[in-house]
Amino acid sequence: MRLSGWRAKAPGKDGLNQKVLDSVGSILASLGTDADPHCWISWGDETGSRWTLMAPCAAGLAAVNVRAGGAGEGSRASGRLIRWSKVQVGELAAETERGHRLVMFQVEGQPIRGTDDDADHVAAFAGLTLAGLEGRPLPNLDLVGRRTSSAAKAGSKPASGSAARGAAGSAAKVPGGRTTSR
Repeated sequence: MRLSGWRAKAPGKDGLNQKVLDSVGSILASLGTDADPHCWISWGDETGSRWTLMAPCAAGLAAVNVRAGGAGEGSRASGRLIRWSKVQVGELAAETERGHRLVMFQVEGQPIRGTDDDADHVAAFAGLTLAGLEGRPLPNLDLVGRRTSSAAKAGSKPASGSAARGAAGSAAKVPGGRTTSR
């Protein structure tokens, strides 16, 4: 999900207002990402005012800590670029029960969990992160989302796990012209 999409999910709307987004966007641009990148936000203990954003880019993982100030205070944000060789990740795990899905991933000590519809967002973010760690080009999640929605509109069911595979996996040509999934 892009940074702009997180605004609707923010537990405290003041913590992710336009002024805060502008300052975070300028830091992200300085670190080498888009101003509106695909990212993950971990809400802190004070969900309306403190949060951390992680955005994969070609050079590494951009991490931005944000404190949206209260009345009379300005917002503050600080960021750093963690080179891919230094990024710490855990396993990508998924489980399902009675039609509900849970996807879990850990990056830089931050546990990331998503259920049902949010599980796709966790898998996509994990796919971006794993692609960067492996030195592969970062997938364009805008295109992945369009393919998934196009298939749904056509009434076809995607193959089991295709969303997670599309985000986290890649295809490779092997001798003989066959394509295999990694």
